[in-house]
Amino acid sequence: MALMRWNPFRDIERLEPFREIERLDPFREIDTLQRQMNRLFDRLVSTDGEERTGFNFIPAAELKETDDAIHLRLEVPGLEAKDVNVEATPESVSISGERRYESKTEENGVTRSEFRYGKFQRVIPLPSLIQNDKVQAEYKNGILSLTLPKAESEKHRAVKVNVG
Repeated sequence: MALMRWNPFRDIERLEPFREIERLDPFREIDTLQRQMNRLFDRLVSTDGEERTGFNFIPAAELKETDDAIHLRLEVPGLEAKDVNVEATPESVSISGERRYESKTEENGVTRSEFRYGKFQRVIPLPSLIQNDKVQAEYKNGILSLTLPKAESEKHRAVKVNVG
């Protein structure tokens, strides 16, 4: 039997795929999962010092862009127009409001509510600049419709394309 000198670098090519394997640390994975869950609940649950009455709602939005304007629709049922605040900048639109809890007293029976109450705010970045002083709003049947006219520089903007 022949004796061979041990060379740790002899089979380095064969071991290369295993260099990327990271040692499994279950406690680190659990800690990461816990931080992600905490961030999720912090976003959903009211933390502005008021009583936690449940999950706040975030109105669903629909955005449509045409040559002259951006049309934005938001679903905010159960609110009156005076309860909705809309602020527009050339780059974004901020919609905020509050859905107030209607307190009812009942002598007998149980009341169960799945409605979400409380304050909400949503900032929507826009795909192009708008004329924020000419925004038109309409609120009908729980749908807030905004017409956001594009800035003149955005309407006729030509972009040079390099070929080659």
